[in-house]
Amino acid sequence: MSVTYERRLLTRDRGAGLLQKLWLIPWSFVLLLCAVAAVGYVALYSAGGGSPEPYAAKHALRFGFGLVLMLSIALVDIRLIARLAWLGYAAGIALLVLVLLHGNVGKGAQRWIDIGPLQLQPSELMKIMLVLGLAAWFQRASWERMGSILFLLPPALMVLLPVGLILKQPNLGTALITGMVGAAVFFAAGTRWWKFALIGAGVAVAAPIAYDHLHDYQRARITTFLDPESDPLGAGYNIIQSKIALGSGGLWGKGFLQGTQGHLNFLPEKQTDFIFTMIAEEFGLVGALTVLGLLSLVLMFCFAVALRCRHQFGRLIAVGLGTNFFLYVFVNVAMVTGSIPVGGVPLPLISHGGSAMLTTMLGFGLLLSVYVHRDAEFGAAQD
Repeated sequence: MSVTYERRLLTRDRGAGLLQKLWLIPWSFVLLLCAVAAVGYVALYSAGGGSPEPYAAKHALRFGFGLVLMLSIALVDIRLIARLAWLGYAAGIALLVLVLLHGNVGKGAQRWIDIGPLQLQPSELMKIMLVLGLAAWFQRASWERMGSILFLLPPALMVLLPVGLILKQPNLGTALITGMVGAAVFFAAGTRWWKFALIGAGVAVAAPIAYDHLHDYQRARITTFLDPESDPLGAGYNIIQSKIALGSGGLWGKGFLQGTQGHLNFLPEKQTDFIFTMIAEEFGLVGALTVLGLLSLVLMFCFAVALRCRHQFGRLIAVGLGTNFFLYVFVNVAMVTGSIPVGGVPLPLISHGGSAMLTTMLGFGLLLSVYVHRDAEFGAAQD
């Protein structure tokens, strides 16, 4: 009996043992995640002035907890996850409402809630729950059914509801990413391309109106992006210092713990939003490209799982989570290089932050469950 056939029998059998499922986990991918997290530890050790406190030690602890969470979720049958997807989506919406009612206010935004010792940002968790909810809706939809506007209306509302709640916080960047993640799942499920074209045209028409309703600081970010030197000591300070640090690193960097922009506190938020800039200053272009290479391998695995999965539910989860990871990386790197306006998006597994680490590892746990159970049998498509 071939190894491939044995795996298919194993993942179709709901009674497969935990040790057998552990054997199916792609441990090379787990080691890849550990390597990325190790880069984060080194960068945060430097951001802490050459000390594990206050950032690196917490980063290692959070990743360790996240690793246990990821492997635990990987062993859960994907069909059980499918049955609980709606409950997860509803819980995500409830947390977003709770933030608006009783959330903590910081830096002019109301985005966090305290759950015991953990300060959680529900908008990060909501992206994962949205992918689950949409995958559950589309998992048995036929090609013909995907052409029906009435069939697509409920999942469209599933996307618009959390996007609207996140905009109320306000958190424009996360709201846009949430909408794009939902769009990726729609596309992967088989939504016709002309419907995306219509929505794109509508967004283009509405953009000038939406700009007039932005908060002052959001308009300032756009203005600063177009001309950061117009306010070098105010709104343009962050991106100017980021570009200086990026350029000063050169090809090989200034050396570990030798970055002047970071260690002399010219570089803002060096432990979170601008961690990639600090890496580039100390390890140069070679170090920055190495980090991007590691993150690209993670992204490639996400979409490889989507291609190898035999059921629609798992494929859509892999596409949605892969898109979310890509947008994390793209927005953060484009932001610190001045390619897009500055926004508060962390670099996954590298930046300091509990909510981002928790939700990233939760997403990878779901991805590994899809991989382990990629040959699981779901019901046939419904007309």
